[in-house]
Amino acid sequence: MGLSGTTLQTLKLATIPTPSSSSSSLRSVFKPLSQSFLYRHSRRRPALQLFFVRGMKQQWKAAIDFKWIRDNKDAVAANIKKRNSNANLEHVLDLYHKMLNLQKEVERLRGERNAVANKMKGKLESSERQRLIEEGKNLKEGLLSLEEDLLKLTDELQQEAQCIPNMTHPDVPIGGEDYSTIRKMVGTPHEFSFPVKDHLQLGKELDLFDFDAASEVSGSKFYYLKNEAVMLEMGLINWTLLEVMKRGFTPLTTPEIVRSSVVEKCGFQPRGANTQVYSIEDSDQCLIGTAEIPVGGIHMDSIIAASLLPLKYVAVSHCFRTEAGAAGTASRGLYRVHQFSKVEMFILCRPEESDFYHEELIRIEEDLFSSLGLHYKTLDMACGDLGAPAYRKFDIEAWMPGLARFGEISSASNCTDYQSRRLGIRFRSSEPALTNPKKGKSNLAPPQFVHTLNATACAVPRMIVCILENNQQEDGSVIIPEPLRPFMGGLEFIHPKPR
Repeated sequence: MGLSGTTLQTLKLATIPTPSSSSSSLRSVFKPLSQSFLYRHSRRRPALQLFFVRGMKQQWKAAIDFKWIRDNKDAVAANIKKRNSNANLEHVLDLYHKMLNLQKEVERLRGERNAVANKMKGKLESSERQRLIEEGKNLKEGLLSLEEDLLKLTDELQQEAQCIPNMTHPDVPIGGEDYSTIRKMVGTPHEFSFPVKDHLQLGKELDLFDFDAASEVSGSKFYYLKNEAVMLEMGLINWTLLEVMKRGFTPLTTPEIVRSSVVEKCGFQPRGANTQVYSIEDSDQCLIGTAEIPVGGIHMDSIIAASLLPLKYVAVSHCFRTEAGAAGTASRGLYRVHQFSKVEMFILCRPEESDFYHEELIRIEEDLFSSLGLHYKTLDMACGDLGAPAYRKFDIEAWMPGLARFGEISSASNCTDYQSRRLGIRFRSSEPALTNPKKGKSNLAPPQFVHTLNATACAVPRMIVCILENNQQEDGSVIIPEPLRPFMGGLEFIHPKPR
């Protein structure tokens, strides 16, 4: 079908300043999605309310625990400092103090207005009724003004508080990226008896990709995959997907355009000069930089039955990143591109279980990369390298002979309740509350925020770099890792094409 008569929205990098076998076994890993999607909260959404002031844009609201921040001021301030965050804690606490005082004043005026209304229910002299009408009118006008001030103040408080990063695991190394510690080293660099080629040279000789044509069509850092490289991408995706599904993950494909607010709720910045997010012009939508964002949004504004936790997803998507500021030989070829395929794992669980599932995610990643014969190291990333949502993050870097260095191929982050407080994802236990409920109230325990975790199972372009460079042969061919062969029609080698 042609494009005639169709209106195309254009993509634009936003520059608005700113204010992670057998059929029976296959059946066992495909869990019905209907069990995972519980009821939506349609009447009240206390965790993520929408509000507005006249003339102001509607703004989402995170369920930030301001009282906890105030009561743990020193710990929060120290965390902001060691993570090199630009959050202004003193301003947040000042706004919170003003908000509490304004709330008290609003409640006082509401009480006075109610008292006046009650007085007017009885028999009154005409003059007294008129006086009460005027008093009620004045109270109403004053209350409306204060309520509008309160909404504006609440909005400002939200904007400032959303800059505060997550707290940090006590074992996380302090400092910048260079202070990250090696948690595990697997394998050794492969020794070659011939001059090593990088993936760009291999790709050219094996006719696997075309950067020049893609540059003409789309711009720099785009590419065409060709011939066996296409089969390699599909093989990596399908092999990874099935391996992760065997571990109890539900497979998904996701929308690749999401609302800007969902990007923000997941802890990413869709605006600003150094944003990694492509925004769609004249809309509130963005292209995803990771499937973590749309997967996180599946249960947005909902309460999940505790019996369904953990919820484990493995999602396949294309990802889009501006790679603002990326340059140099370290970013050449497939290593750093604007569009790529990725398989992402995502878990929602009880708070006390998130450390356990974080370990599970990194174990899955390590198993996958070991199966492909990669030489890699697992890093416990220093606090200065953590994004705002991450409580702790493990990165895996694989040896890339052609680049003569280790390169990041995955990360696994525990975001605790940072994202769920913004996305409004809670769970409720079926166990009764410890205290006696008030008359007419449910005796169920109050809902709690889930913890969310994410991890890269396969970032396709960088895996292609690893496979080509580590498995190159002296005759110019490349050996396909054995686990991938069934997913590539039994192909064992990629051979140079006849000239």
